[in-house]
Amino acid sequence: MPLVRIDLHAATTDAFRATVGDVIYDAMRATLNVPEDDRFQVFHQHSSSELMLDPTYLGIARSEACLVIQVTLSTGRTVAMKQAFYKAVADGLHQRLDLRREDVFISLVEVAKENWSFGNGIAQYVDPA
Repeated sequence: MPLVRIDLHAATTDAFRATVGDVIYDAMRATLNVPEDDRFQVFHQHSSSELMLDPTYLGIARSEACLVIQVTLSTGRTVAMKQAFYKAVADGLHQRLDLRREDVFISLVEVAKENWSFGNGIAQYVDPA
């Protein structure tokens, strides 16, 4: 169960955000073995002064259109799976929204399965009651 947080500029449209969400979900399904209907995404829009993303770190020329994707997911994916996910998201956003690949910043946060509760005060992955 990945939980995806997407931080982006306030000037984006509902359609833009919906497409970003679709691209990320499709990439998770294709590369990270995420099951169908396992889609939990939270969008946060920010003014330019609230997104301070270095425009040249590691030699990557980022623009103000840069968006930040943070995915919290259970441990267990290989490095190759993660690399395929990064590429699928950057390529998908470029193809569908003409977003520059340089403007796609992704961070994965891995947690143990006991760190999830989907409701009812139960850790469903360890206590399916």
